[in-house]
Amino acid sequence: MRKLFVALAIVVAAAAAAPAPFTQEPVAIDSGAVHLAGTLVVPTGPGPFPVALIVAGSGPTDRDGNGPMLKTDAYRLLAEDLAGRGIATLRYDKRGVGASKTPQSESELRFDDFVADALTLAKYLETDRRFAGVSIVGHSEGSLIAMIAAQRDSHVKSVVSLEGAGRDAATIVDEQVGHSGASPTIVSEVESIDKSLRAGTPVPSPDPKLAALFRPSVQPYLISWYKFDPAAVIAMLSIPVLIVQGTTDIQVTVADAKALAAADPHAQLLIVPGANHVLRDAPADRAGNIATYNEPQLPLNPAIVDAVATFLTRD
Repeated sequence: MRKLFVALAIVVAAAAAAPAPFTQEPVAIDSGAVHLAGTLVVPTGPGPFPVALIVAGSGPTDRDGNGPMLKTDAYRLLAEDLAGRGIATLRYDKRGVGASKTPQSESELRFDDFVADALTLAKYLETDRRFAGVSIVGHSEGSLIAMIAAQRDSHVKSVVSLEGAGRDAATIVDEQVGHSGASPTIVSEVESIDKSLRAGTPVPSPDPKLAALFRPSVQPYLISWYKFDPAAVIAMLSIPVLIVQGTTDIQVTVADAKALAAADPHAQLLIVPGANHVLRDAPADRAGNIATYNEPQLPLNPAIVDAVATFLTRD
């Protein structure tokens, strides 16, 4: 028995002494008046490594995939999982969130500002000799940002779209509100406001119940976002693209992924049974699904991690 305890102690000591599979470095870049802050995760061992810029989804989302009413840690977990597969990542707080600062007011913010931030950080990675080939992984709204940035930066090697819309954002908002259980009156008003914003016309006095969606200060941003058709953007890309979509996503549908794939016949399409918008295994029922948005201890769906890692390390 004593020998067993000695052997166990040796194993535990060896595990404790084993090097970490990655290192983490803070990244801080000033781009004009905007200060961008993030975390660079680099695998241990000899490089150069493939590297991916992780672009967050909509709302005030930080580098880990969290927000005021959201605790997923999805981007942190993805970065750590990919590091174990020999892939470096840079994830960052969106401008105006966490440690990323901007002098802009909400009314001055535009969708192209987020594209500019992704471009700034992609170019930063392109200058680091530890890395060989920069890809962009965009989640949700970040999928469209990733595709536009890749279109504008010829050095981007590939794009991964995680739970990304295949239709314009106004259509998605209308659909989400329609499926949310809101009253027919609210659904109709949302559709009316979105129709006006899609045409570039602000709505000065929306129903106070809709302030979270349509307060006047956020409408210029929505107008700038609504003008993009993700299917049209992906059709202009000539680099490899991986489209990943879960079947229990209650925000973006399998039809969206198929619309993206139809627009880019060379893209790889992966439909993941049982995966939801925050990349977890989740039930189809709304309450159980949304519960996973605040359960950061849940692992990411392994099929998603495997597919992204395989795509980013292909020859």
